[in-house]
Amino acid sequence: MLDWLLHGTIPVGEGSLAVREVVGNGFGLASALLGMRRVLWAWPVGLVGNLLLFTVFVSGELSNAVAEPLWGQAGRQVMFAVAGLYGWWRWSRNRADGADGAAVTPRWATGPERLGLLVLAAVGYAAAYGLLVRIGSWGPETEAWILAGSLLATYGMARGWVEFWLVWIAVDVVGVTTLVQAGYYPTAAMYLFYGGFCIAGLFTWWRLERTTRTEAPAPVEEGAAA
Repeated sequence: MLDWLLHGTIPVGEGSLAVREVVGNGFGLASALLGMRRVLWAWPVGLVGNLLLFTVFVSGELSNAVAEPLWGQAGRQVMFAVAGLYGWWRWSRNRADGADGAAVTPRWATGPERLGLLVLAAVGYAAAYGLLVRIGSWGPETEAWILAGSLLATYGMARGWVEFWLVWIAVDVVGVTTLVQAGYYPTAAMYLFYGGFCIAGLFTWWRLERTTRTEAPAPVEEGAAA
């Protein structure tokens, strides 16, 4: 079974798909579904998918269209793993404080937090682009955005910010085109499906945030108890 997972292929038409790519994306989708429901298991499930997909993208020969590793996609899995460990820790710590017993209570980021995200996006893209150009990754312009945007979205999810769904949607728009051109069709299909899923997730968290804010007790004015 392990040999099939690591080296097996699935025949599709005249070509084939790596089992690792298909299974890894399956874990990624399961993690996203659990994340939308704010279940703590979203993080460890996602880590398994990150490990499998890292081995896919760091080996360019698994692609049907390019022979060069997609270092942006591979690095994205490493960043996912690091952010995933942070999210796992944060959701574990905050789970008992959730208004409905969930691991996190959704909220919109504050003005300063949004400004911080924009700064991180600009710095992250510049750093990722410079690194990818230097090491020779395929499509550094788009891969840099996928790498930086994915890290921001995962961090936003860990913090419980509703905006993280918007960042994911922006990543998916770029990711689908890039992965189709590079020949990673299962991952491209997952991105396409995930884009629609992110829209549903956005409205789900938005509704939860509004419900939580509406049901929150009004602050007691000083001296009112007297």
